[in-house]
Amino acid sequence: MLEKFFKLKENGTDVKTEIMAGVTTFMTMAYILAVNPNILSASGMDANAVLLATALASFIGTLMMALMANYPFALAPGMGLNAYFAYTVVIGYGYSWQIALLAVLVEGLIFIVLSLTNVREAIFNAIPMTLKSAVSAGIGLFIAFIGLQNAKLVVNSDSTLLTYQTFKTNFNSVGMGALLALIGVLITAILIAKKVKGGILLGILITWVLGIICELTGLYVPNAELGMYSVIPTAFVSFDFSSLGKTFGQVFKADFSALNNIAEFAVIIFAFLFVDIFDTLGTLIGVASKANMLDKDGKLPRIKGALMADAIATSAGAVLGTSTTTTFVESASGVSEGGRTGLTAVTTGLLFLLAMIFSPLFLTIPSFATAPALIIVGFYMIASVAKIEWENAVEAVPAFLCIIGMPLCYSISEGIALGVISWTIIHLCTGKAKGKVSILMYVLTVLFIMKYIFL
Repeated sequence: MLEKFFKLKENGTDVKTEIMAGVTTFMTMAYILAVNPNILSASGMDANAVLLATALASFIGTLMMALMANYPFALAPGMGLNAYFAYTVVIGYGYSWQIALLAVLVEGLIFIVLSLTNVREAIFNAIPMTLKSAVSAGIGLFIAFIGLQNAKLVVNSDSTLLTYQTFKTNFNSVGMGALLALIGVLITAILIAKKVKGGILLGILITWVLGIICELTGLYVPNAELGMYSVIPTAFVSFDFSSLGKTFGQVFKADFSALNNIAEFAVIIFAFLFVDIFDTLGTLIGVASKANMLDKDGKLPRIKGALMADAIATSAGAVLGTSTTTTFVESASGVSEGGRTGLTAVTTGLLFLLAMIFSPLFLTIPSFATAPALIIVGFYMIASVAKIEWENAVEAVPAFLCIIGMPLCYSISEGIALGVISWTIIHLCTGKAKGKVSILMYVLTVLFIMKYIFL
């Protein structure tokens, strides 16, 4: 039945590989179950309710991806969008979190309409192959950068903005975590170099076990003030789901009288819409490129189903009580493990559902244990730069700007914006736009420029 539904042989995979890939994707995404409640609770939302909403929204979205598109992509509330939700819309603009959820719901409904048409698919197909390769490489740097930050190997610096971790400072907490992450990178690299099946997942588990040993022997000492927590599980299951009622359906109880500035609310919706559409498209391009899922014309088959799954997930997430749910770049970790069909996504989705019960266990997995997986996935994805014609500056410069824009701006959509704007302008000014720049690329360029002017 699984073979018939997911077409495993046709995609060059098997049940064991798909399940392993799904588990790996979940393990690299599990941090969202801890991070999202922490961020959204700043807006006044109940943290436990947000955790349950996050798990449910991730399950629904990932399952829809499997059933509607048969792709190994997983969905969860997006990083960056959750920060915009809490710190800009609620704390900055002064709206209630119910109003912010309303903006997310409206965005999701607009996405459903756009997904029924060919608008989002046309945008995907309009992006040139060179930029698609650049997007994949840029996401590689971005996801590796997230890994370095999660491990606290890269930290803030007053003089240079960023710097490396000084292991002597707080050695038994932050320093040890960073050191374990480095060890985890080496272990994972050795495993994949020896072509060990499930090497990325094994790297996560081995690093976690090393962390447990270090805590038991006193080498690692948890320090909540520094964001370093115990890695030893104290509880394994919880069946208390009552807190979900504190966010579920609250979007329909939003105080519409608070919308005293409709124009500002429209801008909020557009901001959610804009970032989500290009984050999703960027992720689909990057991960699909890595898995060689794009056809000879650079198009992604069944993209309409993938985009619809994303739109449904966003709408469902708003009703459940979480910020925009989107396709996650960490899906690349499962793809790197051989995941090629919706069975990978089903596995990941079911683990998110189980996470509601086993949340105390999953939340114990430290970020320094999942960071090596993200760094290694970055290594896999950066290989796309080989597809770029670096001797052709007309195409290579926009690709370069797209690549560096993602990690440096900490946004997939910003990298795409830099790539699209520079691609169009450089081709136009060098007289090489004919046949290289489509009408839709001109439209996207204008929209991106307007975004920087007015938002």
